[in-house]
Amino acid sequence: MSVSRSETIADRVIDEVLGAVVADRRLMETIMTGVLARGHVLLEDVPGTGKTLTARSLATALGLEFNRLQFTPDLLPADVTGSYVYDENSGSFEFNEGPIFANVVLADEINRSPPKTQAALLEAMEEGQVTVDGTTHELPEPFLVIATQNPVEQEGTFELPEAQRDRFTVKTSIGYPDAAGERELIDRRADRTAQAPTVDSVIDAEAVRALRQIPEQVTVEDELRDYVVAVCRETRADRRVDVGVSPRGVQRLFEAARARAAIEGREYVVPDDVLAVAEPVLAHRLVLTAETSVRDTSRRDVVRDVIDRVEVPAMTPPES
Repeated sequence: MSVSRSETIADRVIDEVLGAVVADRRLMETIMTGVLARGHVLLEDVPGTGKTLTARSLATALGLEFNRLQFTPDLLPADVTGSYVYDENSGSFEFNEGPIFANVVLADEINRSPPKTQAALLEAMEEGQVTVDGTTHELPEPFLVIATQNPVEQEGTFELPEAQRDRFTVKTSIGYPDAAGERELIDRRADRTAQAPTVDSVIDAEAVRALRQIPEQVTVEDELRDYVVAVCRETRADRRVDVGVSPRGVQRLFEAARARAAIEGREYVVPDDVLAVAEPVLAHRLVLTAETSVRDTSRRDVVRDVIDRVEVPAMTPPES
């Protein structure tokens, strides 16, 4: 598959999802960036903004197997990964796969479960496998976690541990639609008999695997590599930050910039690609000081300030 072909496919997938979800196109481009970067996506917003519908619609448009896992305070790690069950007929223990065994797993309201259960996802998200009773089980390929969470101020929620937030390539929010968007929501509902809209498959699992290899063909010049490193290192120097972007975060910003270029149909990264993905890739990885938190400064504010301070390199597009 060529880079130009990836742009066409990404546009078709986004158009199909936006036929069901009333949302900003930039939101879907950010989510697709996570898909092409072979990462995971975290959606944070108040209930009822379409997070679950977005995840389900994306899985259908990509032609992937989908499982939904509702996180609750009493959810156990085995409810995520699966467990061994004794089979009386064979006289042995058989492994029953949990809902994590799917191409796209919706971890719905992930922050309503205690950290022990949330941690059951860590190995799956990082290694593409789960280990149960000392035995490792490979997950399907491609594998993507789309987690949704309500703001931590909501009753009955737990802050995600820093190690788990770091596993998500991008974090973004859907937000409330404007007045025209909410009117469109009603008009779409009036034109169908079912409560939920339907989505058709645009591609299949094999095409998704090929699509996720496209960013490896995208060139990143030395000046931009230095720029990616400089932006991430500057987050650690900011006085408002206790813990800045980790080396894993540096790599994820690099990968997301290449994925963004592929979505744009370019074989090379430009500064705008880095700027477009910097906030969703970096903000959720920061740990702010207590003083900064009470001053109502957000992680995204810090990332914007960092970007303003780091000089953007002047780039000349490489010759084909």
